[in-house]
Amino acid sequence: MSSEMSPEFLPPEFWQGVNQFNHQDFYACHDTLESLWLEASQADKNFYQGVLQISVALYHLSNHNWRGAAILLGEGISRLRHYQPTYFSINVAQLIDDSAAILSQLQATGPDKVADVAAELFAPLVESSRLPVIVKV
Repeated sequence: MSSEMSPEFLPPEFWQGVNQFNHQDFYACHDTLESLWLEASQADKNFYQGVLQISVALYHLSNHNWRGAAILLGEGISRLRHYQPTYFSINVAQLIDDSAAILSQLQATGPDKVADVAAELFAPLVESSRLPVIVKV
C-alpha cells in the first residue's frame, strides 16, 4: 500500500488504540479504533479492520470463545497481509506472525482446550507473554 499516512499526522486516537491493545484492553481498543475505521480512507480501511479483528479475536479468546477467536484471527491476519512489513509506523509483519502463532495453537488444540490456551496466554505476571503487541518502528 502506498498511500500511508505519515505517523505525525495520525490521530491521537490511533495511538490510544495501540496503547489499549498493548495493555490487553482489547474491548476498549476495538471501540477506539472502530470510529477511525468508519471514517478512514478506502486505502486504510482494511488496515484498521485487520487490527480490530485481531483485537476482538483476543477478547474472544480471553472469554474462551474458540470459534470467535479463530475466525477473527484468520480474517484479521488476512486483511493485514497487504500492509507488510510496516504501515502507520507499525511492525505489521510481527503482529501477523504473533497472531498466526496463536491461531495455529488454537487450531492444533481445538475448542475443548481453549481455556488452557487462554490461561497460558493471559497468565498474570508472565514476562514472556506470547500475546501479540503492536510494535512501533
